[in-house]
Amino acid sequence: MDKLLETRDGLTLRGREWPCADAAGTIVIVHGLGEHIGRYEHVAAFLNGHRWRVVAYDQRGHGKSEGERGRLRRGDDLLVDLAQAIDAARAEHAGPLVLLGHSLGGLVAARFVAGALPPLAAWSRPVDALVLSSPVFDPGMNALQKLMLAVLGPLTPDLAVGNGLDPAWISRDPAVVAAYKADPLVHDRIAPRLARFIVEGDEFVRHDAPLWKVPTLLLYAGSDRCVVPAGSAAFAAAAPKDVVTAQVFATLFHEIFNEPEQAEVFSVLGAWLDTLAVTLSRSPR
Repeated sequence: MDKLLETRDGLTLRGREWPCADAAGTIVIVHGLGEHIGRYEHVAAFLNGHRWRVVAYDQRGHGKSEGERGRLRRGDDLLVDLAQAIDAARAEHAGPLVLLGHSLGGLVAARFVAGALPPLAAWSRPVDALVLSSPVFDPGMNALQKLMLAVLGPLTPDLAVGNGLDPAWISRDPAVVAAYKADPLVHDRIAPRLARFIVEGDEFVRHDAPLWKVPTLLLYAGSDRCVVPAGSAAFAAAAPKDVVTAQVFATLFHEIFNEPEQAEVFSVLGAWLDTLAVTLSRSPR
């Protein structure tokens, strides 16, 4: 089921819903840098199998959505867009709402949840739980790179360049890598304003980890070369243990849902969601 969402600056975002009879709630998927929701068909099917309705959208500048590749017009664009997607999902469906974000989408979803902590952000919306897949909690930039971004970024905020990530790093499955390379909707662009969002969002989320209140499942790849796994480990170490459940998959590459061992990842995710559904069904709303 195709859906359209109009942003505050007049862009049209393309979305999709995977309905589910007798759903426990809605899961909103937020995809990663340079990709699109079409790569999450198997994830949505798994979530449907665990009685969750799934909603997703191509973020601005990605997939079939409008917007210049790799660019933001304002620093909080991705957060405001997510708020609008949540509003649209809640307008159509009652019940719990969970965010599932991968990579850049994991950072967007986590930054969004952190925005519910005081002082409350204007785009903040309540969500019931959060799932993070290899989030960008440490993009691997050194001090010099961050200094260059701080100095040159304001001068060329819209200059999109290659993101420097090798497609071979996403998965150990050659078929996944080949499909990624051949996908016309995949791109490798990133501009300074988006890079700044990543750096600042990472620092903001990890700073607020000790105050975390939203039930969160953090799943990350221990052999990740797209992001630094230590960022996820640091977030998990700082967050309340009764709120954040973390599991590292030591040998997996970045896209843990597309690895040969994806069944192990889905097993952990499914068990956590089943427990969450029971807990939420017993909670007054």
